[in-house]
Amino acid sequence: MRILVVEDDRDAADAMARGLSEAGHVCVCAADGEAGLTEARGGGFDVLIVDRMLPRLDGVELVQTLRREGDATPTLFLSALGEIHDRVAGLKAGGDDYLVKPYAFAELIARVEALSRRRETGSVQTLLRVGDLEMDLIGRTVHRQGRAIDLQPREFQLLEYMMRHAGHSVTRTMLLEKVWAYHFDPQTNVIDVHVSRLRAKIDKGFDRPMLQTVRGAGYRLDA
Repeated sequence: MRILVVEDDRDAADAMARGLSEAGHVCVCAADGEAGLTEARGGGFDVLIVDRMLPRLDGVELVQTLRREGDATPTLFLSALGEIHDRVAGLKAGGDDYLVKPYAFAELIARVEALSRRRETGSVQTLLRVGDLEMDLIGRTVHRQGRAIDLQPREFQLLEYMMRHAGHSVTRTMLLEKVWAYHFDPQTNVIDVHVSRLRAKIDKGFDRPMLQTVRGAGYRLDA
């Protein structure tokens, strides 16, 4: 999943991002309400985690704005405000869940994944197909010509992004931002290494290679 964390406490945000990443998710952080609103409007997130008390734009106002604009991304409020009227206010503002600080990280993960499942069981696409390659987003499985392909979490995220953009070239910058949540180039070969591993898994032993290198542009997944 791609998760947006809007939290002004940098240590708390870093710890949350680290834990979510270790659980196999991509995490983008914003340090205030306005930055969070900008990131959320960019789309592509499966779940939003929003602190209620934020500088520049309150968390409740942030979520209310998104709901008015038609953004229904599942949202979990995090807050030290734990009275019943605080929780009710957050849910009435458009939040889907509310977790009071301090919290157990295992509970945070469970609630985030529950929100994602709730969304997946709705009208959101849960099965991706490109040619004879198939990805089940709920079961987290990948098959090609009926043969199971075992992927690491980051490889799964990379393939999901490329399947959603099948037939189109995706650049290194796009992959860094959308799969690794980097808004800068770390000047490493991390993308090349992961693409090479992914190519070996989805193309080796099959008649047609699907994952292509586009010289000077990036990569393309093509049936």
